[in-house]
Amino acid sequence: MARVRTVATELAKLLNSAAQPIYVLDDEQTLIFCNRACLDWVGSTAEQLHGRRCAYHSSPEAAGADAVAAGLCPSPGVLAGGEVSGTVACTGSDGRLRRRQARFIALGGRPEDPVGLIALVDPDDLPESETPAPRPERTEAARLHDEIRSFRRQAAVRCGADRLVGKSPAMRRALAQVALAAQSEASVLVVGPPGSGRQHVAAAIHYQAGPKSAGSLIPLACSVLGADLIRSTVAALAAKRPPPGETSRDTLLLNEADQLPLEVQAEMVKVLSAKSFPARLIATARQSLDRVARQGEFREELASLLSTIVIELPPLAERRADLPLLAQLLLEEVNARGTKQVAGFSPEALDRLHGYPWPGNVDELARVVAEAHERAEGVQIGVGDLPERIHLAGHAAAHPRRPEETIVLDELLGRIERELIQRALARAKGNKTKAARLLGMTRPRLYRSLVQLGMEE
Repeated sequence: MARVRTVATELAKLLNSAAQPIYVLDDEQTLIFCNRACLDWVGSTAEQLHGRRCAYHSSPEAAGADAVAAGLCPSPGVLAGGEVSGTVACTGSDGRLRRRQARFIALGGRPEDPVGLIALVDPDDLPESETPAPRPERTEAARLHDEIRSFRRQAAVRCGADRLVGKSPAMRRALAQVALAAQSEASVLVVGPPGSGRQHVAAAIHYQAGPKSAGSLIPLACSVLGADLIRSTVAALAAKRPPPGETSRDTLLLNEADQLPLEVQAEMVKVLSAKSFPARLIATARQSLDRVARQGEFREELASLLSTIVIELPPLAERRADLPLLAQLLLEEVNARGTKQVAGFSPEALDRLHGYPWPGNVDELARVVAEAHERAEGVQIGVGDLPERIHLAGHAAAHPRRPEETIVLDELLGRIERELIQRALARAKGNKTKAARLLGMTRPRLYRSLVQLGMEE
């Protein structure tokens, strides 16, 4: 036993003398060793990291050692023997995301089922503007993973809305509006269909100053709560006075504000517009409050009060270019919650997701991704792992119902009459008297029909 300990100690000394960061994972992706160069790079101690499980995600909720471990996690494809290199990252003391190339070496066992992994990390950071050179083993999932990590870091710095990823023009506009709202105390209206992430945007704006200094977020469900309860809650908040020296500010979140009962709107205008009202106002709605006001179903004064800054979130069907990034982000959030790790989606699975109409928007996509993650048996979600409703929608799109053909009765009867007259004339060898007799009509009536059908001048 003493000999084993001596060998382990000598090996640790040897690895600690290396200038490049080196770390070791076991078969459950738990960090069991980090050399001194690795600890210096990530700014942690061995006590903080050893025994910490690496999960393949880029969740901003991870902090401290959990965030460091997530940054060191290789793609699940590495442990499956499919990849030998990748990008790892950590956040520097200056808040910047520092990325480095790493090479992974499987330890023992079968190539597709190693007992552990050694990671050899380059000694130098990649430039912020540099994208790692394309490699045959670098998967689309790995590229999306790096893009999400970078995107979230930038979004968190700008406005705290780290879950709002996307490059479509509609999402770029929404992100710019969120950044503006995060730097302001003005009222904000978040407009979008159910499931588009309205409440997440509202929370991101509220907490942009940090959880400790933001105060309480007080949600009111305008579509389900009665007028009396809404009235009493707003009145209680209006009467609240912060203790001396308190700098945080609460936020009143009016969810589904376009469903606010008419009988409380006038009173709310009076209370919410008072200079002494202690909370910031954020509202969500399915459509513009100005539009609802023009329809006579909302007070114009209240619509104006709640709509200083308007953020429009598009339905998912109108931002399909963002779907691969969103699906990868949601998949990594599932990875962060459990031990099962899935790297990404097959191209065929992404194509199938792209063809789905997404009536439930991002919330529905999150449910579909969670179901597919549960079903997946490999490191990638394939078409067969997707829920049945995705397949049914694809089949329906490939085999659309034929439009019903409209029957114009007069045209149909005219064609039938023309055909019968032509047959009678053929049998009568052009004799109209005989043809009329075959048709059971008089000769004058046959002549009128010929004229009406354009068969005779």
